[in-house]
Amino acid sequence: MEREKLEKLLEKVRSGKLPVKSAMKQLRTFPMHDMGFARLDTQRSLRHGFPEVVFCEGKRVEDTLTILRAMAKGNSNILATRATPELIKQAKRLGRDWHCNPHARTITREKKRRPRYGNLLVLTAGTSDIPVAEEAVVTADIIGAKVEKAFDVGVAGIHRLFLQRSKLEQADVIIVVAGMEGALASVVGGLVDKPVIAVPTSIGYGASFEGLAALLAMLNSCAAGVTVVNIDNGFGAGFAAANMLKLKNSA
Repeated sequence: MEREKLEKLLEKVRSGKLPVKSAMKQLRTFPMHDMGFARLDTQRSLRHGFPEVVFCEGKRVEDTLTILRAMAKGNSNILATRATPELIKQAKRLGRDWHCNPHARTITREKKRRPRYGNLLVLTAGTSDIPVAEEAVVTADIIGAKVEKAFDVGVAGIHRLFLQRSKLEQADVIIVVAGMEGALASVVGGLVDKPVIAVPTSIGYGASFEGLAALLAMLNSCAAGVTVVNIDNGFGAGFAAANMLKLKNSA
């Protein structure tokens, strides 16, 4: 239940149109919507400023579509991550106001686009890291952050990063997405005086251990101000960055 629905409920009680007992009965299910196979957290937007996000991986296509339809009844902005190709194909049945991004593996609905705040820069070391970066971009954007991208600027050709110097200086928060040895996060962290969120990816040859090498390198970065999220967690990075920018925007 969104804030608007709660306010309408309270207004009915104040005007005498709805008995207190009836209102209390409705409020019993206020924190969630029990769908039998899933329990939607309907208070998430009140607590976090954004509704519950649907993680699609491992869910049946029909179940996921049912969840998204239920969410659409009370939320203007919706985000689903890790959508499979089949789910993205079937998501067309949801309606025209839904947008699918196969590269980011996301499904979104934004009824009314709001003015964006802050300056978030998303960097990738290579083009293989772009899907994870795009997940971060979609996440931060729908929450409300203004996002700019600069891809394929890794340490194998460090001059490519230096060509982005003006973007580095203008950004308020930077997300660095890198696989292999994950060195780009440390380099960026040593060049800027702003928060850097590092995202290790599972890209790399055998000794990268599906992202573990990049994760450990980022955790052990000697550059100050580098924060690390889990392997391939573009969503976590985008959400954290948007929240940081929200604080700056409201200050």
